[in-house]
Amino acid sequence: MLNYADFYALMPPDNAATVAPGTDVSFPQDGPNSGSDISRTGPDSFNLAQIGTYQILFEVSVDEAGQLILTLNGEDLAYTVVGRATGASQIVGMAIVTTTVINSILTVRNSAGNSTALTITPLAGGTRPVSAHLVITQIG
Repeated sequence: MLNYADFYALMPPDNAATVAPGTDVSFPQDGPNSGSDISRTGPDSFNLAQIGTYQILFEVSVDEAGQLILTLNGEDLAYTVVGRATGASQIVGMAIVTTTVINSILTVRNSAGNSTALTITPLAGGTRPVSAHLVITQIG
C-alpha cells in the first residue's frame, strides 16, 4: 500500500500571520491520507515513521520575495531551497527526501538566513481564501 498524506492550511484563518526567518510554515489541517506512517507532530512538523524515500510537494502563497526550504530532523536540506524574486504568488517546491532513521521530522521553513518574514497571502487573486499544501508520498 502506498503511504501518503496531504496537510493544508486555509488563509485566513490558519496562516493569517507572518512566518519569521527561522520558523516553520503551518499546515494545521489534515487532508486525504493513507496509513499511519506519515503523521503530524504539530501544526508545522510532520513525522516520517519509516526509513525510506519520500516525494515532498509544497505550495504557499506569499506577498514578499522570499525562499522556503525543507528541514529534516532540524537540519536544512540545502538542495530543497525554492523561492521567487518579486510579486505576490506561490512558492512551490518539490523534492525527494531519504530518511536514515525512524520517526524523522520534516518541516517547511522560512530559512534563518532570509532577511524578511513572509506574509502568507490570504486571498491571492480573488475573494476566496487560498490554501497552502504539503503533500508527502512514500515512494520507497
